[in-house]
Amino acid sequence: MNSTKHLLHPDLQVMAEAPMISDINDENLVSLRQTLDDARPPLENPESFNVKRTEILVPQDNGPDVRCLLYVPNEREDLAGPGYLHIHGGGYIIGSPEGSDTQNLLLAAEIGVVIISVDYRLAPEFPIPAPLDDCYAALAWLHENSEHLEIDRARIGIGGESAGGGLAAALAIKARDEGDYEVCWQSLTYPMLDDRTGSSEQFGDPLVGEFVWTREFNQYAWNCYLADANREAPQVPGRLDKFEGLPPTWMFTASLDLFRDENIDYAKKLMSAGVSCDLVIYAGACHAFQQIETSELAKRYQEDFTLALKRGLGG
Repeated sequence: MNSTKHLLHPDLQVMAEAPMISDINDENLVSLRQTLDDARPPLENPESFNVKRTEILVPQDNGPDVRCLLYVPNEREDLAGPGYLHIHGGGYIIGSPEGSDTQNLLLAAEIGVVIISVDYRLAPEFPIPAPLDDCYAALAWLHENSEHLEIDRARIGIGGESAGGGLAAALAIKARDEGDYEVCWQSLTYPMLDDRTGSSEQFGDPLVGEFVWTREFNQYAWNCYLADANREAPQVPGRLDKFEGLPPTWMFTASLDLFRDENIDYAKKLMSAGVSCDLVIYAGACHAFQQIETSELAKRYQEDFTLALKRGLGG
């Protein structure tokens, strides 16, 4: 296949020239995690955002405590304001909440939202159901501590990027089906939803998936994440049959992202089920393009995402 580099926005050409990840396999996964952690800049000073950041441990009945980062803005307009559960990306196999620290500090400061960011257990060491159980425990904790945190339980949303978006979609399905904890909104940024994407069964448009997150990476990660589990919802949201009753959704994807078509398909199914769903597609963008923070598209994304989340949380 000819390269799709010419389709990338000019600001994003570096994504093609200097790939973030060159390979993922059983042999290099642990060292890759360490390399990415080492490359992460130091955490911001939360006081400069007028936000308090705390590391907490969320208990769960059938598993270990879940480490989370809790962000509480020092100044809030509402006596009972919104809450947001954030789930980081990384293909279900890499990443941590620290990688989204600046984004969560900005959100807490700009829209006055209390945020819990989940350090869920990673595959392949901990395949499904462990990662989803961890996120569900955090959602339960946010609801059960809403009075102490001065959160309106009816204004708790969830969201994430890539695998974090996939887990958020799975969490919305689980929350709907369990019926114990209300979710008012989900913000899904190029979510990883369908284990078939990039396989021989569902190779997809050859114009997507060249940069950052490839078909090979996707199949490896899904196999790690699912292990011997059934390939069905909620752990594979793309295989869901019944979309009624899911929360209003902001679905974001990119024209060159491997997940583009599975994201569009999921959004269409939400709409067909009567679920309010905004579908946003950026031309010239690829997976993880926000890493180029100075790019026109990254700045536009930050504005669009923040406004949508504020609206979704009743702001």
